[in-house]
Amino acid sequence: MLAKILSSAVIGVDAYLVEVEVDIAYGLPSFTIVGLPEISVKESKERVRSAIHNSGYTFPDDRITVNLAPASIKKEGTGFDLPIAVGILAASRLIPAEAVSNCLILGELSLDGRIKAVNGSLPMAIAARQAGYPSIIVPFENRLEAAVVQDITALPVTTLTQLIDFFRGYTQIEPEKSDISRMFDRTSEHESDYAEVMGQELAKRALEVAAAGGHNLIMIGPPGSGKTMLAKRIPSILPPISFEESIETTKIFSVSGMLNKDQAMITHRPFRSPHHTISDAGLIGGGHFPKPGEVSLAHNGVLFLDELSEFKKHVLEVLRQPLEDHNVTISRAATTITYPSSFMLVAAMNPCPCGYFSDRMHECGCSSQQIRKYRSKISGPLLDRIDIHVNVPAVPYKDLMDGGLQEPSAAIQYRVATARAIQSERFSTLTIYCNAQMSSRHIRKYCQTDASSGALLESAIDRLGLSARAYNRILKISRTIADLDASTDIQMEHVAEAIQYRSLDRSKMMG
Repeated sequence: MLAKILSSAVIGVDAYLVEVEVDIAYGLPSFTIVGLPEISVKESKERVRSAIHNSGYTFPDDRITVNLAPASIKKEGTGFDLPIAVGILAASRLIPAEAVSNCLILGELSLDGRIKAVNGSLPMAIAARQAGYPSIIVPFENRLEAAVVQDITALPVTTLTQLIDFFRGYTQIEPEKSDISRMFDRTSEHESDYAEVMGQELAKRALEVAAAGGHNLIMIGPPGSGKTMLAKRIPSILPPISFEESIETTKIFSVSGMLNKDQAMITHRPFRSPHHTISDAGLIGGGHFPKPGEVSLAHNGVLFLDELSEFKKHVLEVLRQPLEDHNVTISRAATTITYPSSFMLVAAMNPCPCGYFSDRMHECGCSSQQIRKYRSKISGPLLDRIDIHVNVPAVPYKDLMDGGLQEPSAAIQYRVATARAIQSERFSTLTIYCNAQMSSRHIRKYCQTDASSGALLESAIDRLGLSARAYNRILKISRTIADLDASTDIQMEHVAEAIQYRSLDRSKMMG
């Protein structure tokens, strides 16, 4: 007898439907899976056989053929265990065929019949809804993320026996319900706050500008000056994540298997801080079975690279495409996968190998050649994609002991969110969302300067020898500073402040 069960698999961060066809025919006992299954799918034969036996049912002693359609796409993962088991039981007439015809099924089986979690249940639930299916059966641990999808019923199951009893009408499964508004009503308090940071007013202002316009930023300063401390507090001043952004980000964490069991959605902007020993595949994504890298896990959030000059040069160079295109394309012989990677890059580095170049409190023992070699690890094309360069000097003792009240992150976040709202209205008819994403055409339209501002900018270009890309960066930063001031036009003081945020351009001229 033939049975058909609907399941799903993931390519990139999106899911596609897979029809699991099970045919049981008379003949010598055999169990064959076709349809380009990978090793983890082929191994499901033993898990399914043991789970059915240990759940108290008889495994058919016949010729079993399982086809995973479409057969032109490689299938991987353990999520086909449950639909294959249900298909075998339906083909054996232990489950009514009509009971399994209107739902999508996914789950991994233990040998004792328990159902384990799988990766990617959120995009699979979205695919089921788009295909018009009314319900999806998911492992109990995946219930929260599947229930986020509206207009589809998420039915969580814990054992194969429970699911069989449900299909046979012996028991009911309580649908999982999700209150989206309650998730986003949670307090937005962060563990770290800028009120705890003494001094570094220039750096805090630069971070505010970067957050307001979505600009990439690099901090240069001696060890102990607070670069890492400042960077880790950036999420506390970013605008709250929207529902659409949360869905995009949650899908990436879901397919990576990095979503917590008690977490339905990512409700805060991600902050990723990989170690400098990371490989290019770990940073950008890839592997034999491609998985999202850190740049995609930081989507709609912050990617922080501490000790930037310690990263391998070829690893840093792979950042150029995602910084420019806001996505990552990974090509393999069988398929090409694109992962979203729209993130704000924040980097930190020492000014020289010993870390004390230009520090008034310590003497630098590095030669000019050592300093040039150290800084050359950061290529020009990569540096050109970083809008804001800010020096973070060591904090004087009196500032550390001042103990006065510092501006809290909530006040900074309010200004940032207000500036972002201005940008959203400005770009409402375009496919960009913040000033950092403006192209040359947008800069000409939205970043016009008056005579005095233009003269100041021209003088800076002549003195610093800025490139055309650096010129555009200054204009975009000026536009963001004007938005923070709620100014329609870019004023001379906005341009002057923006020029201050190109410290590496100045140091190149000085060197």
